[in-house]
Amino acid sequence: MSYRAAKQGETMETTVLTRQHVAKIVQEKGLDLFMDRMIDRLDEAFREESRRGITPARDGFLRGPENTAILEWMPHHQPGDSITIKTVAYAPTNPSAHQLPTIVGTVARYADLTGRLLAVGDGILPTAVRTGAASAIASRLLARPGSRVLGLVGAGAQAVTQAHALSRVFRLDRILVHDIDPAHAASFAERVEFLGIDVEVAPVPEIEAASDIICTVTSVGVGDGPVLHGERLRPHVHINAIGADLIGKFEVPRPVLKRAFVVPDHRGQALREGECQQLDESDLGPELPALCADPAPAEARRERLTVFDSTGFALEDHVAFDVLLELAEEAGIGDRVQLEHLPQDALDPYSFQ
Repeated sequence: MSYRAAKQGETMETTVLTRQHVAKIVQEKGLDLFMDRMIDRLDEAFREESRRGITPARDGFLRGPENTAILEWMPHHQPGDSITIKTVAYAPTNPSAHQLPTIVGTVARYADLTGRLLAVGDGILPTAVRTGAASAIASRLLARPGSRVLGLVGAGAQAVTQAHALSRVFRLDRILVHDIDPAHAASFAERVEFLGIDVEVAPVPEIEAASDIICTVTSVGVGDGPVLHGERLRPHVHINAIGADLIGKFEVPRPVLKRAFVVPDHRGQALREGECQQLDESDLGPELPALCADPAPAEARRERLTVFDSTGFALEDHVAFDVLLELAEEAGIGDRVQLEHLPQDALDPYSFQ
């Protein structure tokens, strides 16, 4: 379902979903329903070309100490319907210095016909959930169907939704987790206790040797990668590479990428700032949406090394906001406010209703 201008008639009201609203939606609907619906809606959008719209690569400003952080805008245009823009900040020092998530942001939805603001809301939880959902979709296509062991390199916030999403499409027996901060690794089991899956802290070589699926979800600095060694990987392993989001930042060794079937989410974006920046365009397989529409190339590679280069692109945010607005409407949750000035005379900005 798309959130169209017609749903709000001719008024200038904007739906606002605050952090309290989002928390109430999740409490009422449940984490599993939220994740399952996100996986389903993303998969539908990826498979149906008419729903993919126009998604340019994101852009932004480097910021923070020594340009280690970034603020980006991520637009998606659904012609004839709406435009969704997420403003997202990546700040690796947030958890330790400010007790804030590494990734913070908001999402706005505009009517395509009039340009007015239809809705605005939290972008932090939808970003985390849609990123996990994208990995679940890619893994369902590329990983061995009987995969039981998940390895996580990085144990921050994104690791939680990666584990949750993958547990919805695979019958996982074990999760092996590593983080350069021992406290993050040690607390991970408690944070994903709701999954009911055994969690063990393990070094990277052990994760590589035992895992059917590996997700790299780190805040490794520019030039400090990779975080995988690539020496003991199982022949059939599927890797979801999540953390690369800046030029010069990567998590997977180039030799691993060169021998893998590499699927980017957004080709142009991945070549600029994802794992694919280590490769030539000719080295890449199809984008994830194309693979969802035609899964045959994936089916032939499930017993071989595969990599999903997940940079996160704005179609995912558009769909994620659709899901959040849909759940809010079902639960009767959200505020309706008039943020934009509506003059009594459209030609006179100084006239007030």
